[in-house]
Amino acid sequence: METMSKKRRLARAVRRRRVRKKVIGTAERPRLNVFRSSKHIYAQLINDKNGTTLASASTLSEDVRSQVTAEMKKCERSKLVGKAIAERARSKGITAVTFDRNGYVYHGRIQALAEGAREAGLEF
Repeated sequence: METMSKKRRLARAVRRRRVRKKVIGTAERPRLNVFRSSKHIYAQLINDKNGTTLASASTLSEDVRSQVTAEMKKCERSKLVGKAIAERARSKGITAVTFDRNGYVYHGRIQALAEGAREAGLEF
């Protein structure tokens, strides 16, 4: 019998493949990819045509880490990461992105990151 974590991991892989068939990042509209671990959250702007990462931000980035306090919840930290990636995108002249939730449910930290990016000026 499969364990629950293995089932969850396989279900995420199926969702991830289904979404990635349609979501493609270009230079004009890169893909905003999100990865969530148990403690941290990472975001990247990816140009799939060239296979390059245009910008990245995470809770481990120095500018985000300087804003994080010990009392902040993970959702609040995710919102800071969303704002940071949006600022980096705007500095490179990027205003519109395609959101790739990477198989995660659009809820909690993923939703907070997306809202933070939208508040800071990214369109998706």
